[in-house]
Amino acid sequence: MFRFIMPVILIGIAVTTFFMFTNPVYKDISELRAEVASYNEALDNSKALENERDKLTAKYNSIDPDNLAKLQKLLPESIDNIRLILEIEKIALPYGMVLRDVKYNATEKKPATVGVSIQGGAAALAANKDYGIWNLEFSTEGSYNNFINFTKDLESNLRIVDISSIDFISTDTRVNSSTPAIPFYKYTFKIKTYWLKN
Repeated sequence: MFRFIMPVILIGIAVTTFFMFTNPVYKDISELRAEVASYNEALDNSKALENERDKLTAKYNSIDPDNLAKLQKLLPESIDNIRLILEIEKIALPYGMVLRDVKYNATEKKPATVGVSIQGGAAALAANKDYGIWNLEFSTEGSYNNFINFTKDLESNLRIVDISSIDFISTDTRVNSSTPAIPFYKYTFKIKTYWLKN
């Protein structure tokens, strides 16, 4: 009888020991293995990102510096409003057109998040883009031919500029002694330009 009871007791002790000590340790080991697998996956992802970063850096470094400067002028990383105004003045200078009444917002307005409207939705959509829009208004005076040439030069300038509206009124008539009277106009431009958000 004792022969049969002893193995049963030993089996009971073994089962109890398994459930009390071995099973929790096994669960801990399983959790640690899952954590190690997670870290290994994160490490693999970081290596893939490093490789991608190195490829992009190599591509960036392979761009001709002149072309890179043109790209930065085309779509700068900041509003750079003073430089844009100086560029427009430089374009207008050969035609004797002087910039006046320059107006712009010093800070970018953020769209309101309260209320639902079509305009609010459009503003929120614009806010989610990778680029910002900056509005500029100025006036200048000149002949119609000079206005046309100035507008063409402004359109072909490397910096992206969209003309939103142009208003004009007749001013005075400037007379050159050897030519007939040339009508002059005052032009009010509203333009928008773009910049990359960081």
